[in-house]
Amino acid sequence: MPTVSAPLSASPLQDAASVALAKQKLLPAAALEVYTGDPNFMASLARGLVVIQAFTPQMPQMTISQLSLRTGLSRAAVRRCLYTLVKLGFAGADEAQRYSLRPKMLTLANTYTASSTLANAAQPILERMSAAHGESFSVATLDGDDIVYIARSSVSRVMSVDLHIGSRLPAFCTSMGRVLLAYLPQDQLEAYFARVHMQQYTPKTINSPEKLRLALRNVRRNGYALCDQEFEVGLRSIAVPVQAPNGRVVACVNLSGHAPRMPMLEMQTRFLPPLRAAAMELSAFLR
Repeated sequence: MPTVSAPLSASPLQDAASVALAKQKLLPAAALEVYTGDPNFMASLARGLVVIQAFTPQMPQMTISQLSLRTGLSRAAVRRCLYTLVKLGFAGADEAQRYSLRPKMLTLANTYTASSTLANAAQPILERMSAAHGESFSVATLDGDDIVYIARSSVSRVMSVDLHIGSRLPAFCTSMGRVLLAYLPQDQLEAYFARVHMQQYTPKTINSPEKLRLALRNVRRNGYALCDQEFEVGLRSIAVPVQAPNGRVVACVNLSGHAPRMPMLEMQTRFLPPLRAAAMELSAFLR
């Protein structure tokens, strides 16, 4: 009777190589591979944008080697991107050759906010709400798998992360993200589920597709999303949709507050009506 050989197990070196390859695929540069061969795609511009987005409040200064590791781009590519950004005044370096972004970068963000009807309309509304209720309010839109803040009025720091216009947070475990996901067309929602990685940020984080689908159905049924300490312990938030004239949800309005002083019931009874009123007011600007 012929013997069946047991499959060979991978060596520790092979395992390490597999892990390294998996990590490499998660780096920003890997996302550019899909455009390989597209004659109209400007790879150099894309690499420059990847380098720009690598800078964060936690890592405002980096060397070429650090940026290469963070982005997945070669050091030569990073060096060329930085050379161009420095020449144009968007970046600079200190004596230790640590690079950082320069104030000129704000002109890019200001171009968006100045041309965005929704962002311009939202800011005074949020500031009025903060003055009336003494809480922090925000407006965000969906960008890929994240929400992006386009307007914010903050009266206190409720998160360890410093939130501001342009900040990004994962959609699946935030109230604004839940609203924006819940109203996506079905094909776009299925594509999101096929690629999203649900990290366990706190013990309360919903990190299974089945539970998230149920949560999104509840959002559509109730017309709002309420998240209890899923992204950060001690933070509760509630959000409602902002609709365009065609009925498509294009943004959402949100309230964030400290869980110990803001019971769930109070968020629904006290703050849901003004949030919905603000959403309707914003929708009017889109007509």
